[in-house]
Amino acid sequence: MAEVQYVEASRIYPGHPPVKAVKNLNLDVADGEFLVLVGPSGCGKSTALRMLAGLEDVDEGEIRISGKDVSRRPPKDRDIAMVFQNYALYPHMTVADNMGFALKLAGVNKGERDAKVREAAKLLDLEPYLDRKPKALSGGQRQRVAMGRAIVRSPAVFLMDEPLSNLDAKLRVETRANIAALQARLGTTTIYVTHDQVEAMTMGHRVAVLKDGVLQQVNTPRQLYDRPGNAFVAGFIGSPAMNLKTVPVADGQAELGPLKIPLPRDVATAAAGLSQVTLGVRPEAFTVVTDGQPGMPLRVDLAEELGADAYIYGTAPIGGGEEQMVVRVDGRYVPHLGDTLQLGVDPAQVHAFHPETGERLGD
Repeated sequence: MAEVQYVEASRIYPGHPPVKAVKNLNLDVADGEFLVLVGPSGCGKSTALRMLAGLEDVDEGEIRISGKDVSRRPPKDRDIAMVFQNYALYPHMTVADNMGFALKLAGVNKGERDAKVREAAKLLDLEPYLDRKPKALSGGQRQRVAMGRAIVRSPAVFLMDEPLSNLDAKLRVETRANIAALQARLGTTTIYVTHDQVEAMTMGHRVAVLKDGVLQQVNTPRQLYDRPGNAFVAGFIGSPAMNLKTVPVADGQAELGPLKIPLPRDVATAAAGLSQVTLGVRPEAFTVVTDGQPGMPLRVDLAEELGADAYIYGTAPIGGGEEQMVVRVDGRYVPHLGDTLQLGVDPAQVHAFHPETGERLGD
């Protein structure tokens, strides 16, 4: 077991000018925690993971495992095991040989090696496949072999770099549940990289959001969703994404088209002196109003029916122009294309951000 710490850790790629792919990262991962690093492509999440693995240099700052600086140690001396995106299995070896190869290199005797392989295979439902070669396995089975190869080493830290990206959608959902359950059973500190925010929200104890090499926020999935620290996190976390619109603000009210939305006192105080705020409204915060009640008109351009719910994509008059919006509605009452809905907003579910810095306004 181990805790992991990034202390002002940076990775700088040479160039004119040099590129800081990871910028002064400070991040603590508790012993036994499942932490997910998430962000768009090129945000530095895989680089941060590879820095911990010893596959990328730590140019500034340091990385610690169990309190010891490992920044200059070779990968083999860091007590980590990594699961790659492409699984990196040896095609000429059986499943059993692939899983036990690292132990063989470490000089573990055959009896102990076989016992550890069988124990991991039982854990991963791979016992019937131990004599097969990787080409005779499905994508999901190969992924489990890669997991098994990591497990048999009993490392202090598991590192996983988008291990599910090569699986189809159904298998991805099933496998991420299996990985989360397996991590809970083993209790091994795990850092998991993905660009899929749904994957991040359903697997991690905590989620760290990166953008352009900079840590934006780290918290539980629920806290990230309910109280995003800035407009980037607000727009990245959640599917469909939060509606983010820069709108006028006056007298403690934000003007979303014809709707005047009262802001909480702490938000109104933080917005004092601003003529505009970036307003964040999740699709589920809208309500469809009827019977002549005042609302914001939304022209329906597309309806996604998902059974119990439906998502309506449309355009609304905001700030003198037409703005794209997405709204969740009851799946039993889906409007037709071209219809116009009148929308209200629950003020308690509205978020406000500084229009220039993007930082959250209020507590």
